[in-house]
Amino acid sequence: MDPEHATLARTGKLGLGTVGLALPVSDGYLGEAAEAERLGYSAIWLPGGQLDQLSRITDLLQATTAVPVGPAIIPVGVYAPGDVAALYARAEASTPGRLVTGLGGPQQPRPMRALTAFLDQLDHAAPPVPASRRLLAALGPRKLELARDRAAGAMPLLVTPGFVRSARALLGAAPALVIGQMVVLDDDPGRARAAARRPLEFLSGVRGYRDHFARMGFSPDEIAGLRDRLVDELVAWGDAGAIMSRVRAHLAAGADHVSLQVLSADGQPGAMQAGRELASLLPGLTG
Repeated sequence: MDPEHATLARTGKLGLGTVGLALPVSDGYLGEAAEAERLGYSAIWLPGGQLDQLSRITDLLQATTAVPVGPAIIPVGVYAPGDVAALYARAEASTPGRLVTGLGGPQQPRPMRALTAFLDQLDHAAPPVPASRRLLAALGPRKLELARDRAAGAMPLLVTPGFVRSARALLGAAPALVIGQMVVLDDDPGRARAAARRPLEFLSGVRGYRDHFARMGFSPDEIAGLRDRLVDELVAWGDAGAIMSRVRAHLAAGADHVSLQVLSADGQPGAMQAGRELASLLPGLTG
């Protein structure tokens, strides 16, 4: 990475810059991370569903040179606080200041109590995982308040610019607001929506997401049937310009950083292929 890009990569809240790229685990994902950094993406994210072992994160840190790296997210019902604290300690020893610890969940009764207890243990770990270097997956008002009070900010997924405005109002100006934006680089409506519905079919079955969709104004019929309006407002699809238009809308609404999570099926561009095409529109956004 040249000095100019290295400077851009470490700007903004938590040094995240403005637009990051999420990369699924594959045989070549470490090389793809290095390429994404060279292309100008200001952070590299690893989707939580890909996090079969925490060493994936330290591998990504070693494969890149300057950009922040973060899990989106570490599921707190899967990994213990001690595991996360050990990951943070290793990262600080080898690549100080670059790990952003994304945390989320758990999918269990009384999730707020479990998440609060998890944060308490991170606070008292040796060494601790500081609130200033962690983000919480948050959709409802109580988790957004927890992200404001016990972390550096929130990282919601599947949101509209309207949600971003309300979340910014609740968080206040200082906390980071990192948006996970699913995208499909395909301007055919049928193909694009079919790819978008694949993760939505699963997530709409999770009570927290169903409640979240309803709070954003989607009807029970739209949620149950994954109607076009819901798909179109939650997943950005089309050509590169259309996708970056959604990024700009989130930034204008109060987001600090947008992580692009590429969906693909039936020959549509995957994460790195789409990342290359979208990178041509990064100038003016990153930094």
